[in-house]
Amino acid sequence: MNPTPGRPATGIRPGPAVALGLVILCIEGYDLFILGAVGPSLLHHPDWDVTKSTLGLLGSLTALGMPLGSVAAGWAGDLYGRRLPMTISLAWLSLAMLLSAVAGDLALFGATRFLTGVGIGALIPLVTAYVSETADPARHSLHVGTATTGLAVGGIITGVVGRTVLPEWDFRALFLFGVIPLLLIPVVWRLVPARVQDRPDEAPPEAETAPAAEPEESGNRLRRLLRPPYRRSTLLFWAATFSGLVIVYGASTWLPSLMVDNGYDLSSSLEFSIAFNVGAVVGTFGAALVADRGLLKISTIVSFLLAAVAMITLSAPQPRPLLLAASAVAGFGALGTQALVNIYVAQAHPARLRGTALGFSLGVGRVGAIVGPSYVAAVTVLISSSKAGFYAFVVPAILGALLIGLLRPGRRTSAAVPRSGRAEADVPFAQ
Repeated sequence: MNPTPGRPATGIRPGPAVALGLVILCIEGYDLFILGAVGPSLLHHPDWDVTKSTLGLLGSLTALGMPLGSVAAGWAGDLYGRRLPMTISLAWLSLAMLLSAVAGDLALFGATRFLTGVGIGALIPLVTAYVSETADPARHSLHVGTATTGLAVGGIITGVVGRTVLPEWDFRALFLFGVIPLLLIPVVWRLVPARVQDRPDEAPPEAETAPAAEPEESGNRLRRLLRPPYRRSTLLFWAATFSGLVIVYGASTWLPSLMVDNGYDLSSSLEFSIAFNVGAVVGTFGAALVADRGLLKISTIVSFLLAAVAMITLSAPQPRPLLLAASAVAGFGALGTQALVNIYVAQAHPARLRGTALGFSLGVGRVGAIVGPSYVAAVTVLISSSKAGFYAFVVPAILGALLIGLLRPGRRTSAAVPRSGRAEADVPFAQ
C-alpha cells in the first residue's frame, strides 16, 4: 500500500526533521569551512612555519578521517537506527573542535583535524538518510535539499565570524564555537527515532520475484549494492562523489587563500567565501525544486558545469560585482552539486539500503575530499600563475558532469511525483 501523497510513510513529521538536519549540517559546514577561513592566518603563523603544501595537507588530514566516519555511521545507522550513532558523532565532533582550539603545535593541530573529519564524515550520511526517510514523498528533493543547505549556511557563518573575530583575536577562537553540537544531543534524542522501518512501497521491482529474502547484514548490504540492479549506479555515484568532493574540499580549504593571492585582503577574501556559500544555499533550493519535477539528472549535470565556468571566471581580473556573482555560482556548483548527488543516492535506494549506500558513496567518494586540498596545493606550487588554483577545479567539474550523464534511469522514473506520491528515483537504476 502506498503512502498517502503529502505524508511520509514513516509517520514522522518532516518539518522538525528537516529543521534538525539543517541545524546539524550547519554546524558541519562551519567545521568544514573553518580551515579555509583561518588559512591565511596559518600561512603567516610566526611559529608553525605553514606553507601552501602544509595547508593542503591539513585539509587532506581533515578529509582523511571522513571515510572512516561515513562508512561506520552508514553501517551503524542501518543496523542500530540513526539516533545513537548521531548522538555519538555530535559528542565526538565537539571534543575534536575543542582539541583544535587548544592544540599547542602543528602536529597536534593536524591530528585534531583528522578527528574532526571522522565526526563530519559520520554525520552527513546519518542526517541525509534521516531526513530522506521522513520527507514528504511529493517534496522529497526539496526537503533533503533544504537540510543539506545547512553545509553552506555553516560556511556563511564561518565567513561572518571570521571577518569579526580574526582582526582582533587569535584564529583559535573560531574553533571554540565548535563545541555547540553538545547542545543538540538532547534534541536529537527526542526527535530522532531509534529505528525507522522500511517504507512498504520501496521494495524494488526485482524483489517481487526474488526467490528468498537476503539477510540484512552489513556485508550483504554492500554486496547488494555491487550486484544488479544497483551495480552500475553504485560505481557511477562513487566516482561522481569523488569528483564533487575534490571541488568542495579543495574550495573550502583554498578559496580565501587563492583570492588573497589575487591581491585581495583577508576581509575581502572572506566576502567571496560568504558569496560562495550564499550561492550554494540559493542554488540548492532551486535545484531541489527542479529535481522534484523529474529533472534531478539534468540539474546535477548543469550544476557541475556551472562550477567549471565560475572557476574560470574567478581566475581573471573582473569587476568586483562579477567576482562576487561568480563566487556564488561556484558555491552552487560545489556544495549545491554534492547536495544533489546525495539526493540522487538517497532516492535511488530503499530505506534498508539507504544509509549503507550513502555511507559508502560518501566514504569512497571522500578519497576526492582527501585528494582535493593537496591536489590544489600541488597545482599552485607547480604552476606559478595565480590562475592555476582556479583551473584545478575545472577538470573534476567536467568529469562529474560526464559521470552523472552515464546514469541510466529505472523503469518508473517517468512517473510524476505529485501524481504518484513518490520520489522519481525510489526504484533502482538499471544495471
